[in-house]
Amino acid sequence: MARILVGLSGGVDSAAAAALLLEQGHEVVGGYMKNWINEEGLPGECPWEADLDDAHAVAQSLNIEFRVVDLIDQYRERIVDYLLEGYRSGVTPNPDVMCNREMKFGVFLDYALEQGFEAVGTGHYVRRRERQDGSADLLRGADPNKDQSYFLSMMTQHQVQHALFPTGEMLKPEVREVARRFALPNAEKKDSQGICFIGNIKMSDFLRHYVPDSPGEIVDLEGRVRGRHDGLHLYTLGQRKGHGVASPRDGMAYVVVGKNAEANQLVVGYDEGETAGLYATRCTVGSLSGVNGKIPEGKVEVQPRYRAKSEAVTVKRVGDERVEVEFLRPQRALTPGQICAFYEGGKLLGGGIFESVGG
Repeated sequence: MARILVGLSGGVDSAAAAALLLEQGHEVVGGYMKNWINEEGLPGECPWEADLDDAHAVAQSLNIEFRVVDLIDQYRERIVDYLLEGYRSGVTPNPDVMCNREMKFGVFLDYALEQGFEAVGTGHYVRRRERQDGSADLLRGADPNKDQSYFLSMMTQHQVQHALFPTGEMLKPEVREVARRFALPNAEKKDSQGICFIGNIKMSDFLRHYVPDSPGEIVDLEGRVRGRHDGLHLYTLGQRKGHGVASPRDGMAYVVVGKNAEANQLVVGYDEGETAGLYATRCTVGSLSGVNGKIPEGKVEVQPRYRAKSEAVTVKRVGDERVEVEFLRPQRALTPGQICAFYEGGKLLGGGIFESVGG
């Protein structure tokens, strides 16, 4: 049996993961990652203190050692700075995916290995399968409604080798039943929402705290001025609400279809199959990360965003860190900076970052 550091977030999934690993006979220690405490007074709820109390209560209930691992500086450097730099440069980053690679299975895993642990356990809904050659694959979670493999698409093989996901083999109601069977104090706690570790705060409020507004024109596809925006970083492709521009067509709302950074213009149009900028069949994906080997060329599937359906594509490699992806059917609002996850059936191949979209 192994010595495992379980990342206890305060939620029921990680609590059930700790209980299951303990039941399997492993030596389990609970670790709460202290990443963000909202010292700067941002609006919104940052429930880290309540989450810490819940995580500690779970550890006490299971009679396991509990540690608080202070990663505030690393979180600011690896996640917050990445997030802000992305928006400043005009792309839409994905902090949740990077949080898994850089924090949970980055610095937290490094800490675990330095402390003599063999693996980090979490409550992610994803399945891990070992191969005969000693490597390991990641598969979609058994619960199709909770599958979180997309969020782990940038993990490396080293990280996968030292990760355990006991709840990935179960449906969410079964995980709740595990928590009740072990009489865990957070068995009925609702699932958390919000930015990874920051809490329930609107992204626009978070960005406004750090990135100054840069007002400009909102124009339609013909270049006619339709309104004013507060800053291109506050809007995303495909956004229907929040831009404040009324459509002249009855029953047809404007959506964001593009950004002209040079002119500081936000471009709006109608959500139609031929709308320029909104639908595309080709894109370039860079910063590739393979879970167990390189992303292959040829016909595979991709998931362009969380909760999106897998789409059939053809992949052509254009460098060690970049591929061209051609979709079988046009895709709506493929967004530079977001994560593209690659699959072969239910197996996660890896991921990359949308760099350019067009065609």
